[in-house]
Amino acid sequence: MNKRIIAIVAVAAVLIAAVVTNGFGLIGRGSDKELTLYGNVDIREVDMAFRVGGRIAGIDVDEGDKVTPGQQLATLDAAPLDSRLAQADAQIAQAQAQLSELRNGSRAQDIGQARAQLEQAQAALRKAQQDVERRQPLVEPGAVSRDVWQATLAQRDQAQAEVEAARQVLSKLRTGARPEEIAAAEAQLRSATAARGGLAIDRKDTALIAAGAGTVVTRAQEPGAIVEPGQTVLTLSIDRPLRVRAYVAETDLSRVAPGMKVAVTADGNPKTYHGTIGYVSPQAEFTPKTVQTEDLRTDLVYRMRIIVSDPDDALRQGQPVTVKVLGKPGS
Repeated sequence: MNKRIIAIVAVAAVLIAAVVTNGFGLIGRGSDKELTLYGNVDIREVDMAFRVGGRIAGIDVDEGDKVTPGQQLATLDAAPLDSRLAQADAQIAQAQAQLSELRNGSRAQDIGQARAQLEQAQAALRKAQQDVERRQPLVEPGAVSRDVWQATLAQRDQAQAEVEAARQVLSKLRTGARPEEIAAAEAQLRSATAARGGLAIDRKDTALIAAGAGTVVTRAQEPGAIVEPGQTVLTLSIDRPLRVRAYVAETDLSRVAPGMKVAVTADGNPKTYHGTIGYVSPQAEFTPKTVQTEDLRTDLVYRMRIIVSDPDDALRQGQPVTVKVLGKPGS
């Protein structure tokens, strides 16, 4: 009987020792224990700036204001661009008129005027030729001086040149513009149109529009300030989706996987938030100093991104949080 009692006590002692020592080191530590991780709510901000420079005409939001996608945040004085757009419109109209003139060819009135100028030049040439024929016999006897004779010949040559010029003008009007001239005019019109399009884009960019929902955290400029392109005017905090950056130790890496459900809590906040592991980094890194863990800071950890499905304004960016992993990989 005493031997039986001793055997029972010995078995009980072995079982207690096994529990205390995790199976004498043969059972994985904490494999069934709930995994707790630590991290921070991601800080996601965007600096809002105008693509063009100018004087700020107005800012429609202040720090702490909530903004929605497509909401106007600020505007620049658009008067300089409006003036340049009017000038561009005039250049387009001029280029269109020149192209139409080349495509339509010369008017009948222009051709008639060129024909009349040719006839006038031909009449002047006939008179000059008659003067040459009349004075030529008088040169040798000395009745006409050499100077007068040379002037007469010069007038005839000039009349011939004017006739040829008038003939070329008439021929050009009758033939119309060359294909190369029309192509050059078309290119000029495209250039003017493209320049106007660029100015229209600049004019549109004098309004600063929110690309997504968020909260204004910094108002860096005020109305009346002259800003350069890309200079920060407002800084927005991107509220949604809300992400938590947590870290898992190398020894616990096999216990997490994308798609697993987690519970997120923050100090002083009684609410428990729900989320999903969306990403586990394939690269190890040393524990960031901003993360408070129970292990040494020199331990290697893997960064995780968690998407919180039910966030509210009480969960703020940069806030330290505790993450409890619910379930196991594949569950």
